[in-house]
Amino acid sequence: MSAGTRDNDEDDDILDRDLPSQARHTAEPPPVYLIDASIYVFRAWHTMPDEFRDTDGWPTNAVQGFARFLLDVLERERPQHIAVAFDEALDSCFRNRLYPAYKANRDPAPDELKRQFAHCKALCAALGLTVLGHHDYEADDLIGSALRHARDAGHRGIILSADKDLSQLLHIGDEQWDYARNQRWGVHGVKARHGVEAHQIADYLALSGDAVDNIPGVPGIGAKTAAVLLAHFGDLDSLLTRIDEVQFLRFRGAAQAAAKLREHRDNARLFRQLTTIDCDAPVGDTAPRFHRANAEPSALGALCDTLRFGPMTRRRAYAAGGLDFSEHAPQSDHT
Repeated sequence: MSAGTRDNDEDDDILDRDLPSQARHTAEPPPVYLIDASIYVFRAWHTMPDEFRDTDGWPTNAVQGFARFLLDVLERERPQHIAVAFDEALDSCFRNRLYPAYKANRDPAPDELKRQFAHCKALCAALGLTVLGHHDYEADDLIGSALRHARDAGHRGIILSADKDLSQLLHIGDEQWDYARNQRWGVHGVKARHGVEAHQIADYLALSGDAVDNIPGVPGIGAKTAAVLLAHFGDLDSLLTRIDEVQFLRFRGAAQAAAKLREHRDNARLFRQLTTIDCDAPVGDTAPRFHRANAEPSALGALCDTLRFGPMTRRRAYAAGGLDFSEHAPQSDHT
């Protein structure tokens, strides 16, 4: 595979099997890298020491950690097509209108973190990367929509996120990359990780629930039962149409599962609306190619000053943006 070096031979096998045998030795479609930014910003917020401050005294631990991650990706992969998706619809998403309890279990982001999200977006823009965000759609929807446009333009997708929801987007040739664990998988690696096929992920979460997003699922239908049901019926619609058959399946609690499905079938359909990624979200005029643009020297320099990036991070940022550090950086940074 052309996108980066892999340290795990098992992951290589999973990805190789995703391509038809006759295509394995032909040139791959060019990749578009799609980054689920929020997961990496939150990780940095919780793991980076609270000792970094910007010029106004606000904490910058999240943006410092995100910058290290982002620069590492840019140095390692040197992507020509890339988009970074941020969650702006924290409580205004269309899913909240469908189901007001959606993600209601999450505390609002503190001002210290909101400010850093803005810095992370500004950093991506200064480096010439496409930034995606929308008040009505989540980052998952923006990534799915970007991938749909990119496929139409002849690209395959590399999704940087550990979020299992995003596995539903994978087609043959695509990859999902849990960057922190350096684990990569393709469409045929989804079942080994989650127990169902990629195209069944939304149905699986609708049945078993997703505690992270406050989706309860069907009572009594856990992950194992959901996987068994989808393996037999194929999808949620077929399952709900043939509920009467469930009680005759050979798994413990089949009769009770059938009764719960009858009682909660409408909720299951509602939850499937919540767990399905909307691939028709607006992704701006940069679609479909998301080609990496030139970095903005003045914006990047001002941001490095505001965030009080150290000399090493500044040099990496300028290099990642294709800028001559000696030409653009302040004289004080040359030492």
